[in-house]
Amino acid sequence: MCCIMGYAGRDLSREQFEAYLLRTASRGPDDHRVAETEFGLLGFGRLAIMGLTDAGMQPFFRGADCVACNGELYGFRTAKKELEAEGYTFASDSDCEIILPLYYKYGLDMFAHLDAEFAMILYDSRRKWLIAARDPIGIRPLFYGYSKSGAIAFASEAKNLVGLVQKIYPFPIGSYYCNGRFVRYCDIADTPAYNRDDMPEILTNIREKLVAGVDKRLDADAPVGFLLSGGLDSSLVCAIAAKKLNKPIRTFAIGMDTDAIDLKYARQTAEYLGADHTEVIIDRDKVIAALEEVVAMLGTWDITTIRASVGMYLVCKYIHEHTDIRVLLTGEISDELFGYKYTDFAPSTAAFQVESQKRIRELFMYDVLRADRSISVNSLEARVPFGDLDFVRYVMSIDPARKLNTYGKGKYLLRKAFEGDWLPENILWREKAAFSDAVGHSMVDDIKQYAETLYTDQEFAEKSGRYTYARPFTKESLLYRELFEQYYPGQAEMIADYWMPNRAWPGCDVDDPSARVLKNYGDSGK
Repeated sequence: MCCIMGYAGRDLSREQFEAYLLRTASRGPDDHRVAETEFGLLGFGRLAIMGLTDAGMQPFFRGADCVACNGELYGFRTAKKELEAEGYTFASDSDCEIILPLYYKYGLDMFAHLDAEFAMILYDSRRKWLIAARDPIGIRPLFYGYSKSGAIAFASEAKNLVGLVQKIYPFPIGSYYCNGRFVRYCDIADTPAYNRDDMPEILTNIREKLVAGVDKRLDADAPVGFLLSGGLDSSLVCAIAAKKLNKPIRTFAIGMDTDAIDLKYARQTAEYLGADHTEVIIDRDKVIAALEEVVAMLGTWDITTIRASVGMYLVCKYIHEHTDIRVLLTGEISDELFGYKYTDFAPSTAAFQVESQKRIRELFMYDVLRADRSISVNSLEARVPFGDLDFVRYVMSIDPARKLNTYGKGKYLLRKAFEGDWLPENILWREKAAFSDAVGHSMVDDIKQYAETLYTDQEFAEKSGRYTYARPFTKESLLYRELFEQYYPGQAEMIADYWMPNRAWPGCDVDDPSARVLKNYGDSGK
């Protein structure tokens, strides 16, 4: 994971700019550089993953043209050979060095050609164009805002921009900016028509496309590891990787010291795969002590995101401190494609599809944000196979009548696609438990109990009433909002809403985001 930052003004010194850039030094611990350009200042903090030599350090220049990119460009080796055949030369093995030649070849259409997770800032000196862009799901973060002088600034995280700009905005996903105008080049959730594949073909495509999505994300010049919760999604990623690499993979699971639901399932999966497995055990004190740091790193007040980030942050902290791993594969984005526990209550297939589209379009503010920050703050890089663009497009094109849970088991298509020797049967068909619950029901209970000690009922009413936007509705949510305002004052609108079940649906009008409160939770917590 790297950090990029750009400022299109002349009223900020190099030293001031560098101080803003280094607020996220953990994203790029290996090196950092600030370049003076025709448009202003461009900065980069490097976590070396591809092309580990100094020649891979950014920004990359060709004349006065320049680019800084936090990204992974899959299949770049083939594209690089084609560009070399066209006369381009390269100084490094970095995937991002091919961006400027690709831009010369495709112009602003380049972004639609990329099979990548990326956020970038690019300057075209001939046209005097300042360009910024972000991938279609928003797996790589990017924010922007305007200084008091009216100059635009871009940065990987909101914390880079606090105090520099007046209002911080998430950069729109699947979009590029060019000299004052934002253009949507891809809406990955849009489905003009459903495919006509029969069930065997659907299952084959799901399996083959996910296998391809994992396979391409194993390409790294730095050590790779895997987060393994014991749930379906992370277990499938690990199973595919174990087959592809044909050697023991390194897996990591986390759980509370009293009631960790997932540890036993993660252990069973790891043993089945022959993985080099590590368990990280946490307790109430570690959870409570981590809350402020978690909110500060996330830049959100959302309950679901913060709860789920505690365990992820702590396991990544362990990995950073005790291993040489630099890249982590994770299981995010499966829920949004195949359904949550609450989508069992969808009143129609059309409603299911609309909800799935909404969640895919908003993921960058929630689960994707969680994965990025929990991993990057520990100087690691996140790779998300379920976010593979070809896989997402295909699954979104499946008729929602086939994805709606009419089978008595959620994510039926995904499970059915991987029947065989991929996973133990009881893992493949295990009921889902949300990550914050699966770390241990006691974790969320401990946080709630802690929040109860901080405010009387009167204090809660008074303090929560101060917020007109996304007003806190529990003492836990007030705790998160107050921590958020310490680090991101007045920037609450960066997040659209609380990540909750669709309250308009029968059975989903709940006051807690945990799946535990739903009537169909059933055996999920066992």
